[in-house]
Amino acid sequence: MNSSYLDYNATAPLRPEARTALLAALEAPANPSSVHRFGRNARGIADIARGQVAELIGADARRIVFTSGGTEANNLALRLAIEGAGVKSLVITGIEHDSVLRPARHSGLPVYEVVAGSDGVVSLAALEATLGAAEVDHPGPVLVALMLANNETGAIQPVAEAARLAHASGALLLCDAVQAAGKIPVDLSQLDADFLTLSGHKLGGPTGVGALITRDDWTPAPLLRGGGQEKGMRAGTENLGGIAGFGAAAAAAQQGLYGMKSVTALRDRLEAGLLAVCPEAPIYGSGPRLPNTLCIGMPGVPAETQVMALDLAGVAVSAGSACSSGKVTPSHVLTAMGLPEQAAREAIRFSLGWASSPEDVDRAIDAWRKLWQRKRK
Repeated sequence: MNSSYLDYNATAPLRPEARTALLAALEAPANPSSVHRFGRNARGIADIARGQVAELIGADARRIVFTSGGTEANNLALRLAIEGAGVKSLVITGIEHDSVLRPARHSGLPVYEVVAGSDGVVSLAALEATLGAAEVDHPGPVLVALMLANNETGAIQPVAEAARLAHASGALLLCDAVQAAGKIPVDLSQLDADFLTLSGHKLGGPTGVGALITRDDWTPAPLLRGGGQEKGMRAGTENLGGIAGFGAAAAAAQQGLYGMKSVTALRDRLEAGLLAVCPEAPIYGSGPRLPNTLCIGMPGVPAETQVMALDLAGVAVSAGSACSSGKVTPSHVLTAMGLPEQAAREAIRFSLGWASSPEDVDRAIDAWRKLWQRKRK
């Protein structure tokens, strides 16, 4: 059976450039912390990758701290803000990834949550009001967490504007750019975030590697203690193969930004085809969104049924986040946008990427059409 992978926001297929770099790095017979020439060679591989990741987001390579992924990077950023900056409260949005929501809620600090609008975008007025309430209730530094693009709807958030609001009151801002990097231009200097997080496998690199980028120097508050790797922020011998693959994927994704118009065209073709099948199908994330993402509902048909039917037809999609133990549950993102639970249970996500083709789109439309026709009968 021919198959179509349309779940890039969960994990993008490994880019050829990343595979080549990963395998070459695995041949390096040394620890990057070793001082002999083999160690220096390994360190050079990591430094090249550090520069490639930094270039993707317009950052100083010295600010890159490699982690095991976006989840660890978000957790580490929260820890740095709490222990390093001494923040007294947290302002987060209800559409954040679980790797921000859960550690924030278990931090022991007061947490203020901001809901998103029906278009999936967080209101700056609501964010400003919530930030003000947090500062009044708990005087002292505040950490604001606002992702750059949502993983389920693709909705792009006003991070730069939020950073200005935060900094005007002495607050810090954490930007989860995991889904945005490689799909839209990301410039740390324009976003002005204090912490920014990335994940390698979302842009065609290997799994098990990510990065935290900090705007300023912070007293290390590592999640893992041991050696002094990664400026004391993250103990443990570096995952050299993963880091090399991450760097190569970042470089390829940066070059591929020029080709995202073709991905947008494929996404729009998919959207038009699905709406031709079912004109009443709701699209979630109606404002500015990632060029590769489509979140849509099939009225009266549970997301789990849609995912299974499409899978049997050879089309891979997701319902909600892929970080939910393989379970299909109501999307916390959609409920944070004010959707009724039933509507949230009927939404699925198509996400395209660097290897997607018109054939993938047509196969998905055909499979969705057959499911809709069966359910209508």
